[in-house]
Amino acid sequence: MSLEFWAGIECTMNRVQDNYFDQFKFNGHVTRIEDLDLLRDLGVKSIRYPIHWERMAPDSPTEQIDWTWAEERLQRLSENQLNPIVGFLHHGSGPRYTNLLDAEFPQKLAYFAKQFATRFPWVRDYTPVNEPLTTARFSTLYGHWYPHKKDHLSFVQALLNQIKGTVLAMQEIRKINPHARLIQTEDLGKTTSSKLLAYQAQFENERRWLSFDLLCGRVTPQHSCWDFFQDVSQSLSQANPSLNLHWFLEHRCPPDIMGINHYVTSNRHLDEKLEHYPEQFHGGNHRHKYADIESIRMAEQKWMGPKILLREAWERFQLPLAITEVHLDSTREEQMRWVKDIWDECQSLNTNGIDIRAVTAWSAFGAYDWNSLVTKASGYYEPGVFDLRSQKPRPTALAKLIRTLALGKTEQDFFHPVLVNKGWWHRPTRVLYGPQSGDASLHLKGSPILIAGANGILGKAFAKICEARAITYKLTTRQEMDIADPHSIEIALKNYKPWAVINAAGYVRVDEAETDTERCFRENTLGPANLAIACEARKILLLTFSSDLVFDGQSSTPYVETDFVAPLNVYGHSKAESEKQVLERHPNSLVVRTSAFFSPWDPYNFITQSLQTLASGKNVQAASDLTVSPTYVPDLVNQSLNLLIDEEKGIWHLANRGAISWADFAMLAAEQADLDPSQVEALSASQLDLKAERPSYSALESEHGQIMPSLTTALDHYFLHKPLILNSSSPYGVKL
Repeated sequence: MSLEFWAGIECTMNRVQDNYFDQFKFNGHVTRIEDLDLLRDLGVKSIRYPIHWERMAPDSPTEQIDWTWAEERLQRLSENQLNPIVGFLHHGSGPRYTNLLDAEFPQKLAYFAKQFATRFPWVRDYTPVNEPLTTARFSTLYGHWYPHKKDHLSFVQALLNQIKGTVLAMQEIRKINPHARLIQTEDLGKTTSSKLLAYQAQFENERRWLSFDLLCGRVTPQHSCWDFFQDVSQSLSQANPSLNLHWFLEHRCPPDIMGINHYVTSNRHLDEKLEHYPEQFHGGNHRHKYADIESIRMAEQKWMGPKILLREAWERFQLPLAITEVHLDSTREEQMRWVKDIWDECQSLNTNGIDIRAVTAWSAFGAYDWNSLVTKASGYYEPGVFDLRSQKPRPTALAKLIRTLALGKTEQDFFHPVLVNKGWWHRPTRVLYGPQSGDASLHLKGSPILIAGANGILGKAFAKICEARAITYKLTTRQEMDIADPHSIEIALKNYKPWAVINAAGYVRVDEAETDTERCFRENTLGPANLAIACEARKILLLTFSSDLVFDGQSSTPYVETDFVAPLNVYGHSKAESEKQVLERHPNSLVVRTSAFFSPWDPYNFITQSLQTLASGKNVQAASDLTVSPTYVPDLVNQSLNLLIDEEKGIWHLANRGAISWADFAMLAAEQADLDPSQVEALSASQLDLKAERPSYSALESEHGQIMPSLTTALDHYFLHKPLILNSSSPYGVKL
């Protein structure tokens, strides 16, 4: 059977105390039915799609349900020829009238399943409860989610309730549709350990199978976890007499397809040497204290991938398998590498006789707040196949890759140069704990990105970040490629054969440009125009940069891409003309307008210079009547690379979110560095005797979507990564 691509929308609806965290509200899908058309266009066959119990029947198990929302979406899926895999609970504890420890939880869930199947008898595939074991662990062993317990009795109750609810739900569904299939999901992450903790690793490696073992009637007195259950059986019989292991032996409900949710951090490592690991990883059991860390970060561990887990599942159950969640919170090329790795491993296993039905592009529209395990609503967003930070879901390069694989095409039908190099989980640089073995340097392969501007801050930043992201690049000096000389460009393109060119070169001295006009236009206008002509002729992607100084400052709200351009100075004119000429000559170019750089790697930017001056006890003078959107260079470079890989085009504004005067910016940074902000002298621009006129207001926002972090976050990152310490009393600990 050929491998299919499925898709899924991150749909967690978990409860923390009395608050429900609903991903469908966070991501807007609850009111955006047209998302289903985008999934159709991916070419996938099936969609993991929730009809949340909490949403449909929030007040009473016997209430009359309004199925309108579900009817509209299931109808749209049917029209799009997409098979729904319907889920009822996704890391949830149910509506307020029940919870994972409620003795009637299984019957209440089954009743809801019966109501759904009665209304939609044609639906074939179901996942009544997503990841029962994981949900039980997070809710009743670790206390993250409702009902916030941390004991084994609660864990056993929660797990058995969910599995019993699944069995009863499928019984009710199959009374209506005898052909209904159970596609049961779970994370099967494997645990390794130090020698001392081998007993704990062995227990966890057996426990991870419990969802499937219970459904398949495998938890007998011979099962390795039987004694664990027996330890709490007396308390369990008092708390919930209807939950006993013999019931599951008598009511087998093996999955039709075993769904494995696999993440790069699924596999764990246990080590009693607590001093080697950050405190947030410390934990333990009744016998030992130990750290529980991602095994991929350990020097002695290598990436297992899902191949070992899938082979183990096949040998244990001999049931069809699917990878039901594939997602990575990372840069675009790493997301693509992760999906491709999983797909290739599944293809290999399929070829060798293991029945794997599908790989699922999970978090098709991204996910919110999983960096805190959805325990608080901070708005942290990680893009998926589509990026929701635009006015409408924007397909990323990941969408193109998935469409190629879903339609059964070969790698040659969609080859992206960033796929040549391995993902970070393969690289020596992944190691955080333990000695690195061998050569930790990267040996990048394949066609490069050609970066003009080897001597500039931006060019160096692109090289540094491309290296970290394992994107092959060539950073060129003016001698290697003079962008103002078409012949020099021709030679460079012929020699290096790049798939993209980044123009990080240019004239940056705004005041000197007033008297050095010819050179300013040569470097800022003629050069980018030459690159555009040469890249268009070879169908090479081009990224170049413009400035907030193309505006006249008459606005009182941040400028967006379509606002009228009216520069006040020579530098601004050179950039405005550059935008025009580049897009005329190469319409698929990406032109990024940005503003007011600051960087941990640049000793000459405004913030670093200001902090150095303040740390020496001197005052800093800064304009109080010029408002800008400062831009943290690592954020700018990372997001520009993502957009370039996505093959975005036209003008984009990239600056950190926030409008602030130069004086206030200096004061804000001084406060964060534990320096005296009163040493910042707020002056008018006229008092600073600037040669070039500046717009009084040039803050930037984007109509395409605000993909840059806030200025506050950017400053936090600046200080976190700054290699210098401002003074001995500074919390960042640097000395100049």
